Amino acid sequence: MITRTIAVFWLAMGVAAQGLQSATDPLMALAENREVKVALDAIRSDDAALVADQIRFCEIAAPPFKEERRASALKQAFEHLGLSDVRIDRAGNVLGSRPGVASRPHVVVAAHLDTVFPEGTDVHVKRDGSVLTGPGIGDNCRGLATLVAIVRVLNQAGIKTPGSVTFVANVGEEGLGNLRGVRELLDHTLKSPIDRFLTIDGAGQFLANVEVGSHRYRVTFSGPGGHSYARFGTPNPIQAMGRAIARVSQIRPPDQPRTTFSVGRVGGGTAVNAIPTDCWMEVDLRSSSPAALANLDADFRRAVDEGVRDENSRWNNALNVFAKVELIGDRVAGRTPETAAIVRTAQSAARALGLSVPLTESSTDASVPVSRGIPAIAIGAGGRGVRQHTTEETFDTADAWRGTQYAMLLVVALAR
Repeated sequence: MITRTIAVFWLAMGVAAQGLQSATDPLMALAENREVKVALDAIRSDDAALVADQIRFCEIAAPPFKEERRASALKQAFEHLGLSDVRIDRAGNVLGSRPGVASRPHVVVAAHLDTVFPEGTDVHVKRDGSVLTGPGIGDNCRGLATLVAIVRVLNQAGIKTPGSVTFVANVGEEGLGNLRGVRELLDHTLKSPIDRFLTIDGAGQFLANVEVGSHRYRVTFSGPGGHSYARFGTPNPIQAMGRAIARVSQIRPPDQPRTTFSVGRVGGGTAVNAIPTDCWMEVDLRSSSPAALANLDADFRRAVDEGVRDENSRWNNALNVFAKVELIGDRVAGRTPETAAIVRTAQSAARALGLSVPLTESSTDASVPVSRGIPAIAIGAGGRGVRQHTTEETFDTADAWRGTQYAMLLVVALAR
C-alpha cells in the first residue's frame, strides 16, 4: 500500500530531479513514513535472520565459474519470498522481480555470488561473539544476505514501490569472471530498459560512484627447453619471466589518480633438472583513469618485451624465448557524476539515517552499466571487515544492520 506520505515523497523527488530546491529533504520524509519505519525497525529486530543467511550462503562454496550450488540457494530464497519470474539465466545469474505500480522506473539491485577461492577451500564459518570468520563472509555473503533481507522487510511492511525492482544474485564478479554475469544480464537477460543500477558489494559503509578500470593479462613464455646440464645456455622461459617481473616491479605509476599493478599468479616448468618449455604469469593492472591505465599498460608490455630480450641476449643462442600476451579481463574505468540523481539520492538516504557514507572509488559490477550510460553506483553492506580475499576474512556484525537499513531505504528511493 502506498500512503499519502509516500505519494508526496515521489512528487517531491520528481520536483528535485528537475533541479528545483526543496525546503526539506524528501528522504527524511520517506524515512519517517509509517510503512518504511516498520521496514527499518524490522531490519534491526530481525538481524539474527540476516546473519544466519550470511553464514548459510558462505558455507556453500562458490568458486569462480562454479557458483551453481550457491545460486540454487538464492533461487530458493527468492521463491520463498514470493518474487515473481524467479529464474537462472544462461550465465548462472539468479533473478527475481518485485513489480511496482508501473514497470518504470526499472531498478536493478545486485550482489555477486562468486568468491576468489578455488574449489576445495574450507568454507566453514567460525564465530567469536559478533565476529564471523570465513572465506567470502563479507565479500560478498553479506551482500547476498542483504539482498534477501531487503525483499523480506519490504514484504513485511507491505511496501509497494511505484517502479519495479529486479533483484539479482550474479556470477562472475571476482577473479577472471570479467563481469560476465552483469554483461549477460544487460546484453541478453533483461529485455526491459534499466533506469538505475545498484550493486551491494562487501563490508563497510561506502558509496562508490567511480569505477576503477582494470586490464588483466596472462603472459605465456615459451622456449625450446632441454636438459638443465646438457642444454645449458639455452634461453630459459622462467628466467625470462623473472626478468619481466623484476622490470614490472620497477614501474612507478602515479599516486593520483591511484594506479596499481600486481603479478598475482605464476606457474610452469617440468622438473628441477629441466629447462622448461613454457611458463606463465597473470597480471592485474588498475586505475580509475583510462589514460593512466593506458600508460601503465604500455609500461607493462615494455617490461615483458625487455625481459624476453634480456634473457635471449644473455645466452646469444640461435634458439630464443618468446612471450604471448593475452588480455583475459577488461573493466572499463568510469564515473557517475556526483551531481547525478542516483548519487544525490544515495547521499540523502545516508543523511536521513544519520550515517556517514563517504564517496569513493571501487571495482565492482557497476562498471558495466556505467560504461553503457546507465546510472549506477555501488554501496557497502555495512559492518566492518578485514582480510578480504583471504581464507581468514572476518566480518564484525555489530551494528551491521545499519548498512542493511541504508540499502533498503535507497532501493525504495530509487524505485520512485
